[in-house]
Amino acid sequence: MRAWDETEDAVRRQAERRAEEHEETLRDLDEHGIALDPLGERAGAGGEPVGDDAGTPGTHRHGDVEHASDHAHPHAHSGPGEKPVVGIIGAGAVGTALGIALDRAGWPVGAVASRDAGRRERFRARVPGVRAFAEPNALVDDVELVILAVPDDVVEPLARSLRLYAGQAMVHTSGLLGAEVLAPAMAAGTQAGAFHPLVAFADLERALEALHGATIAIEGDDELAAHLGDMAEAIGAVPVRLAPGSKAAYHAAAVLSAGGVVALLDVIREVAAAVGLDEAGALRIYLPLLEQTVANARSLGIERALTGPATRGDAGTIAAHLAVIAAEAPDALPTYRALLLRDVRLAEQRGALSPEATERLRTALAPDP
Repeated sequence: MRAWDETEDAVRRQAERRAEEHEETLRDLDEHGIALDPLGERAGAGGEPVGDDAGTPGTHRHGDVEHASDHAHPHAHSGPGEKPVVGIIGAGAVGTALGIALDRAGWPVGAVASRDAGRRERFRARVPGVRAFAEPNALVDDVELVILAVPDDVVEPLARSLRLYAGQAMVHTSGLLGAEVLAPAMAAGTQAGAFHPLVAFADLERALEALHGATIAIEGDDELAAHLGDMAEAIGAVPVRLAPGSKAAYHAAAVLSAGGVVALLDVIREVAAAVGLDEAGALRIYLPLLEQTVANARSLGIERALTGPATRGDAGTIAAHLAVIAAEAPDALPTYRALLLRDVRLAEQRGALSPEATERLRTALAPDP
């Protein structure tokens, strides 16, 4: 990727310009009597400089956090053919899982930024040698590829607060947003993209396992996309490029595949409570059926995997279900109706129902006037 094959001279020139701008800002602040370090953290009280054995000269560590101070721009620069140094902003479930997976795959993870001290410490414990920052801007100097692993609503304002150097690239992990949302952080010679793992990150260890064979939707120009594809394959995933304008639909389907299924399980739990089952009992009884259905859909296709009263035209059974759900779990009634109407449509498409049977089922599922 050309993004990290720029010449050392270009990188040095840009670093010098930024250093000059930084010095000018400090002078302005000083003239107005504004102290950036009112508690004197840059010296004493645990704020001693950090040497080569603990970080880049010119930085200071306070606890688990490194703070940038006045120093020559340490912008990381890998050689031709080498993997770029990665920095991850956000040490939640997604950022931590990606950091661990990339580190295990031999991709250099140089820094992490998070304002949550506990999350920083957890990340550093799992990715040895990584530098930790509380502020995202401090991380940019240390890496070549910046990954924003933050909630969707944070991506655009965060990008506005950052500015890349020539030769760097930035991607976000949002399944909804396009790469264009990163435009405020771009400068000449930078690249923007997206890297969205289609994985449920409710549990870190399970997510790490699930990355193997998972789909990762990537976005960016051909050069960046090629390198993001290599990164996806390095952690055992399968990269795909989405058609322009399709990301919202892609993400909606993903939400139904994860949160939608959880919502369905909650409805199942609610209805099963009328049988006397608690959540654990409901999952123990009904999850195997759900798993079997998913396996059938995988091997037979969605339409052929359909079973139940809708495939048989069994309007009496559906009427009995509606009555007991209305009495015992009324909040589940709209979901049952919506799903069974979809079943009727699938059964009709499959040719399993006569027009008369289809009409009986739809009449049974119609809301009461």
